[in-house]
Amino acid sequence: MSLIVKIGKKGKRLVKKLLPEEKHHLSYTRRIERVKTEKRVCAMTFDDGPMDLPAAPDRFDGRSLTDVLLDTLAQFGARGTFDVIGDTGENYPDQAGKVGSAAWGGVKYDHYPDIGRDGMGGAAHCDRLVRRILDEGHQITNHGYRHIIFGKKPFVYGAREYLGSVDKAVDDLNRLHHLMEERYGYQITMTRPPHYVDKMQGGFTSYDVCDRLGYQYMAASFDGAGWLPSTLPDADAALDAEVNAMVEPVRRALEQDPDFFCGQIIFQKDGYNMAKRTPVAFGLSRQLELLREYGYQVVTVAELMEESPFADLGRDDPLFDKLCRLQADRAVAYSDNRVRLDQPMTWGELAMLMAPKGEAMNLRWAKIRSTGRHEDACCGALEWCMDHGLLPRGIKSGGLVTALPGGLFSPAQGFTRRDVYAAYQE
Repeated sequence: MSLIVKIGKKGKRLVKKLLPEEKHHLSYTRRIERVKTEKRVCAMTFDDGPMDLPAAPDRFDGRSLTDVLLDTLAQFGARGTFDVIGDTGENYPDQAGKVGSAAWGGVKYDHYPDIGRDGMGGAAHCDRLVRRILDEGHQITNHGYRHIIFGKKPFVYGAREYLGSVDKAVDDLNRLHHLMEERYGYQITMTRPPHYVDKMQGGFTSYDVCDRLGYQYMAASFDGAGWLPSTLPDADAALDAEVNAMVEPVRRALEQDPDFFCGQIIFQKDGYNMAKRTPVAFGLSRQLELLREYGYQVVTVAELMEESPFADLGRDDPLFDKLCRLQADRAVAYSDNRVRLDQPMTWGELAMLMAPKGEAMNLRWAKIRSTGRHEDACCGALEWCMDHGLLPRGIKSGGLVTALPGGLFSPAQGFTRRDVYAAYQE
């Protein structure tokens, strides 16, 4: 089964290369995979914890896996981002699938850290670990209270129960958000949807969930690889192979380009892999050692975004500070976190810049609920701007801006996005 997953991942990458490039749209929520910086700074994220069970195999005197990871990060002066769950103890009735398959911890649902041992993981049960994560300066993000996928995912997870509706997804994430807020006074600002499932019923996506919660979508640009099991029959040899699969790609990338990891987010797992081993407990220190040799600092995703919140705009651009201010409550970047300053500005994008986020979002959501279809991301903002006389009625969202409010006119080809942002009065 693990071979099927690996083949599926390669097939997905191949299909993406063969198909037309995915169309991205201006969005309040941005998928943060990496940011633009020339500094040797990167981030590491750890999904599915905290885990209060020992590493497997246990070579750390019984310390929990999350403690081992925190010890390792402290040793290298690194800070991580822990993408935690709340509690999977409600995800029953269920049964374990075959070890080595994606269903090892449950056929219908995920169970962390293991099926039947849900009480040994998650923020709801692991108060000591959550407090240690926070006390040592790491970031916590929202991986779903029950870690239930938002919509259907036929390949690999065809038997899985899913939330289905945007309201259920918002409620699930809110449950963990409120737990962290009420118990620790901690404000979560980012989420990674379980298994990256984005589409839901009724025309909504995970980006709408993020919009409602005021989150950004935390993804990753480099796979730390500790979640995939080796198929070698000998357990020790398999563990060695899994650790090498974590370390060697990092080594090769740095040897080919010492700046390769600048601004990148590396994916890791705070839990068992599909063979119920934890290569991350052994491979993390070797990854961090390589990064240290090349002068990298490993920080939280929030700290990484202080270098730049965008994937294609750095501090050297004259508009950097202005766009950083605007992105706090306006949509200035696309869903892939690129600003695309040299592209022509459309009327819909201009509307997203001018309309208040909450009112624009509510208008769009009302339209989606009435039609059951996914609607243009700009439609609510455009309607608000027309209703308030900021833009003339009848213009089309995708049409190019050839005149700006206030009487400033452009050449025939229209304004670039850089032109508009430079002229826009905050």
